[in-house]
Amino acid sequence: MRVAQMLMVTSSALMLSGCMQQPNTTKGSSQGEGPIKIELNQLTPQESQGTAANEGKGMVFEVGYGKNGVGCIGSTFEEGVTPLGTFKVNAIMSKDRFEMDESLIQQSGKTKNYLSENLFNNMNSIDFKGDGETGEYGSGYISLTPVPSTPQPFNFNEYDGTYRWYSFAIHGTNDETRIGKRVTGGCINMKNKQLNKLIKNINLGDEVIVTSNQPCNR
Repeated sequence: MRVAQMLMVTSSALMLSGCMQQPNTTKGSSQGEGPIKIELNQLTPQESQGTAANEGKGMVFEVGYGKNGVGCIGSTFEEGVTPLGTFKVNAIMSKDRFEMDESLIQQSGKTKNYLSENLFNNMNSIDFKGDGETGEYGSGYISLTPVPSTPQPFNFNEYDGTYRWYSFAIHGTNDETRIGKRVTGGCINMKNKQLNKLIKNINLGDEVIVTSNQPCNR
């Protein structure tokens, strides 16, 4: 009888120990229904998609990603490579909305009012591909920063005389035939109509998880 009691106590202690060793979960999206999830399909890029809450309902959207493949968790951003991992939203920009982490505003050396009135328009006025077309970020830009923090090569600067900023982001496009393909400079692109819905339902600090069906290659 005493042996049985000892086994029960030992078993309970192991169960408690197992619970204590469970990994901590990160804080989810302020949408209240979990983080935004982006699943990249490296075998069939057109099947890459994202999921998010939208006004209490599930939202599924097609995405494109980096022309040079997929970067490993914790990697430093490289041109054309979409990194995997957990990220948080640190800026939201469109014609109707501007939100940015205070630390980034201070880093910019500009006022929030100046950034709100100029930054997204400036960024979207640049012809990055050199094909004579602008508006390559489409209708909006959701900037993402890795969690835990990893040094990144992003700075406020001037490009062809235009004050702008660049980061890893989810953004729209001026050419929706690029969605579902490996064509971007590393960002995740999506259709403008769906992006507009997403922007209405996110906040600074919301969590975004980027995964892939194949191992990272960079």
